Amino acid sequence: MSELHFSFEFFPPKGDKGAERLAAVRKQLAEVQPAFFSVTFGAGGSTQTGTLETCVETLQDTGIPVAAHISCIGSTRDRISELLEQYQAAGITRLVALRGDLLPGMTDPGEFRYANELVSFIRETTGDRFHIEVAAYPEYHPESPTPQTDLDNLVRKVNAGANAVMTQYFYNAQAYEDLCDRLQARGVTLPVVPGVMPITNYEQLIRFSDRCGAEIPRWIRRRLEAYGDDLESLRAFGLDVVTRLSERLLELGAPGLHFYTLNRAEPTLDLWRALKLPMPASAAA
Repeated sequence: MSELHFSFEFFPPKGDKGAERLAAVRKQLAEVQPAFFSVTFGAGGSTQTGTLETCVETLQDTGIPVAAHISCIGSTRDRISELLEQYQAAGITRLVALRGDLLPGMTDPGEFRYANELVSFIRETTGDRFHIEVAAYPEYHPESPTPQTDLDNLVRKVNAGANAVMTQYFYNAQAYEDLCDRLQARGVTLPVVPGVMPITNYEQLIRFSDRCGAEIPRWIRRRLEAYGDDLESLRAFGLDVVTRLSERLLELGAPGLHFYTLNRAEPTLDLWRALKLPMPASAAA
């Protein structure tokens, strides 16, 4: 069995207090030596400035590789080229290449319409200087008209020059297994890393899932609803659910896990411990 790789995702913090909290969180998570951190966009995905700043700070503070999310919607070739130069100068060698969301009122998508065009452009202009991950939805992208269309779009991104596939979070291991089987049938052999998100807040989970199209199985939703204000029981149940899901994904041959931390250390470290992953003495307390 090949070595498993685990990674943690942050979002750019807001304000000085948010930056202080994130600095403490990444220090805690760095102790378990993930393969890399990744940094998504700020609220609404409307700016990539915070992504660049957070990537640079994270790399400088921890020495651990960082993957920057880079979106092409509403952008230009010149702006993307400028960003790529800034990342290279900062020592950032990993990217998560995304189309990005059309913001309310946006009628012009810019010079790129799809993520595969962004991946192609990165390869054309920078060669193999970046390790590129592309996104996948095991339960299908919410804007995709059919499952086949969604798969075709993913294969186009892969063929444009991606190194690996990283999924949105989900709570149905069979959806991941089906995605891997369908990709294999299309000749795709790249690693497909499942995204995992701890369950700590019912309302937040519903809000995020409705927005990104992740399905919460009815039995999980009803159990979470029943706990009401009993947060301790809700989090214990959530930890059990996500632990069993993660164990099953690794049994299915997942090359590792990508944890959506929501800029919090403890829920992810609780899951790390539950999975009995390597825990240095300094992080075990």
